[in-house]
Amino acid sequence: MEPNPTARTPEPEPPAPAAAGGLLHILGLGFGLAGAVGGSMGAGILRTPGLVAAQLGSAPLILLAWLVGGLYALCGAFAVAELGAALPRAGGWTIYARRALGDRAGFAVGWIDWLGHCAGLAWVAITIGEFARGLVPALPPGGKAVALLTLVGFALLQRLGLRAGSLSQQILSLLKAVAFLALIGACLLVAPPAASTSAPLMAPSGTPLALATAGVFALQAVITTYDGWQSPIYFAEEFTAPATDLPRSLIGGVVAVTGVYLLVNVALLKVLPLEAMAASTLPLADAAARLFGPFSAQLITALALLSSIGLVNTVIMCAPRILFGLSRDGLFLPVFARVNAGGTPDAALLLTTAVTATLILCGDFQLLLGVSVFFYVLLYFTGITSLFLLRWREPELERPVRAWGYPLSAAVVWLGSLAFLISAAIGDSTNSLIAAGLIALSLPAQLLSRRMGSPDCGSG
Repeated sequence: MEPNPTARTPEPEPPAPAAAGGLLHILGLGFGLAGAVGGSMGAGILRTPGLVAAQLGSAPLILLAWLVGGLYALCGAFAVAELGAALPRAGGWTIYARRALGDRAGFAVGWIDWLGHCAGLAWVAITIGEFARGLVPALPPGGKAVALLTLVGFALLQRLGLRAGSLSQQILSLLKAVAFLALIGACLLVAPPAASTSAPLMAPSGTPLALATAGVFALQAVITTYDGWQSPIYFAEEFTAPATDLPRSLIGGVVAVTGVYLLVNVALLKVLPLEAMAASTLPLADAAARLFGPFSAQLITALALLSSIGLVNTVIMCAPRILFGLSRDGLFLPVFARVNAGGTPDAALLLTTAVTATLILCGDFQLLLGVSVFFYVLLYFTGITSLFLLRWREPELERPVRAWGYPLSAAVVWLGSLAFLISAAIGDSTNSLIAAGLIALSLPAQLLSRRMGSPDCGSG
């Protein structure tokens, strides 16, 4: 990041008091890094390396794809760090959209952000149920009972307050990182190098067009696996020093995750023949089988379970703060601006849990995934758009840090997000139409909330 020598550290806009307390200001860099790492490193890294290898078929290109994905996420982190440090308020992307585009856009962005979190949370919880059944086959099929228990358990944990949530996030992220690094170390230091049984794979037909097409598909999978690095922005108001700790959390988290992802792929390329890696749906499981024999399946299932549990903790902390931000700023029902003595928006947590539980019971796994990904990329697009508009309209806004490489770094993320949204609309029209319908519901939801509550309540 580029420090802004002319700017003094801005004071947050004074928030209106919540009905039963207020947010605590106790978070530091440790939590921020844990949130960024915990929000990114899920079960996706167990599966995605095989998809990327199948598309690219070359070890240097595979590593290059993961490096490019990390740089893309880092460009996003640079941009969002500027926004978060300049506008350190609870709510996430809605804060930036409201400042740049007005109340209606701010509500729509908050609405899709919250729905995306609920859908993603349901998807991860169902995944946990499936992993748990892999360890305990006697569990009911489908995994929904375990998913609901996991959801309710973490909701009760967050109900205890911010200190409990922060501590659990740091512990889970540390355990996750240690587990991945231990497996990487075993692959690099213990396992013998794999001998490929054939010539190195090449990109389909070897033509530049085929290579470019394969690269696009590979990068889509890679960038999706990096998603979640932005998690600290939802807690911007709860940092003791948001102007410094928030940017460091975002950038440091992306750098740490990029390092782990690159090491995972280096380890896989050492242990597995390239053609075996490309054909595998769970290459880390295949690598573990070479190291640990019959215990490999349980080991990788446990690692996937740990990764997913940490992700649930992150998401269920973030989502209520979106509703809190909307309500505290007068865009949603005032009851959701209520904060308990522990610093948790408890009414918002209850609604988030109820909606997610409904999605677990009624939602389709692939539908939840497709809609969530569309929403997440759309949020990146609106965030970078807000950055451009605020730089133009409010050059006097105090910015403790400025996005490194602006406007090029921000433009890379903006164009990449736009390209992803267009390709999703063309290639996955069903999920895209469902996502568009959910976005359209933001208008009646906003009108209803204004009728049920005073439009001036909690305005900040």
